[in-house]
Amino acid sequence: MSNRFKTVLLFGMPGVGKGTQGKILGHIPGFFHLACGDVFRSLDVSSPLGQKVLAFSSRGELVPDELTIEMWQRNVQAQTALSYFKPHADLLILDGIPRNVPQAKAMEEHLDVLRVIHLVCADRDAMVHRMRRRALKENRLDDADEKVIRRRFEVYDRETKPVLAFYPAPIVSEIEAVGAPAEVLQHVLEVLVPIQNSHFRNPLGG
Repeated sequence: MSNRFKTVLLFGMPGVGKGTQGKILGHIPGFFHLACGDVFRSLDVSSPLGQKVLAFSSRGELVPDELTIEMWQRNVQAQTALSYFKPHADLLILDGIPRNVPQAKAMEEHLDVLRVIHLVCADRDAMVHRMRRRALKENRLDDADEKVIRRRFEVYDRETKPVLAFYPAPIVSEIEAVGAPAEVLQHVLEVLVPIQNSHFRNPLGG
């Protein structure tokens, strides 16, 4: 199983700041950030795989786990072939996948999960306010609907939160997500830098 990617999962409810932290980490040498949303957006819809995915999404249906993982695999292979992701030198930071327990089980053959960073915010009302403000700022009016936001929280509680229990408790690190992004990043790096140092002798290597 030594060919599995050394991986850290960014985890937390919608709006907690996973994307923000992932993007920042992705600019630091030795870390490679891959968000599931970016995988979907970069898919060639004219390809056979793209056509399969489009058939589900155009009906408003969730893309099956098997297809989602196949998309993810192909994206990682492409990033590796282009040398954007260097598995021998980069810690893979995953955001938005695995989204449920079946995905977590299926991805075990590909991932050596060293740590799960669980960004937490106990005040859901504050999260709703943050997400509505962000949606209005980015002109995503559907996302500004409080009912839509709370429905996303329900889906997270039902489908995604159980993934936390799939991984051993000692590798799950809870980090308070409320605060300035730089402050949250500081706490994230306090967890990640020792992991990077212990698994990569030359984290800046090409």
